[in-house]
Amino acid sequence: MFAKLRNGLREIRLSLRTKTVLALSAIAVVLLSASLISFLEYRRMSGYVSEMIAGDVSNIHVTQRLVDAVDTYNLQVLAVIGDENLSKLPDFDRSAFLTYCDSLKNSLGGGNNVPLADSVVYAYSAYMLASMELEDVLESNFIDTRDWYFERLQPIFQRMRGYLERLGEVMYRELESNSSEFDNGFSRSIVPGATAILVGIMLIFLLLFYILVYYVKPLYGMLDALTDFLAFRRRYTFEFESDDQMGELNEKITELTEENRQVRRRIAELKEKTQSES
Repeated sequence: MFAKLRNGLREIRLSLRTKTVLALSAIAVVLLSASLISFLEYRRMSGYVSEMIAGDVSNIHVTQRLVDAVDTYNLQVLAVIGDENLSKLPDFDRSAFLTYCDSLKNSLGGGNNVPLADSVVYAYSAYMLASMELEDVLESNFIDTRDWYFERLQPIFQRMRGYLERLGEVMYRELESNSSEFDNGFSRSIVPGATAILVGIMLIFLLLFYILVYYVKPLYGMLDALTDFLAFRRRYTFEFESDDQMGELNEKITELTEENRQVRRRIAELKEKTQSES
């Protein structure tokens, strides 16, 4: 069976044009396929990681707004305590604060950082309960407002702010992690392209080697043999293995040179015969 298959393959003769087209098409297919894979991988990775990075940036922005809000309110409370002539008590937008906290919890998607966001809410609730004592503290003659602020309110505020800072640090770490994943994904996406380039270069060198060995070298050999024949140094004798037009060309040149040699020999014989008869 293998002998029949080998003989069948030998009977299949591909033309020079077909071989060249197939070789170049193979290189083009490899490069295009790898480029398409690289593009699709980069697009998938870019869309996924970019969305995560955008979410991290949004969470960092929300966390910073929460920090700014509580800092502003806490300074306003301190200003009221420092200046007892102020008649207007500070106001805090609680609904906006809780909305930001809910937004953070939803964006975290039930991950490990949700308890930290809950801790922010619990600390905020404790801080709000303590801050609601401000009006009574200001009206009381028995409570030192500064002691109440620094011993009662400020520790709760520091605990809440600490949770917010930890949450911000977590968001920054996630942003760094997603950025690193983006870099790694980009590196993975260019691997098929780089591999295709290397494979394409290898195929080009193999094609070059094939052309030099099976086409360029025989052409030079035929040219040298034909030059020797025309210079009457030797017969045209050049042989090489080929199953395409190069082999046919060599056979035709061999036939022509043999016919030419026979014609020249007959002409030489006729000249000798004519000279002997004269």
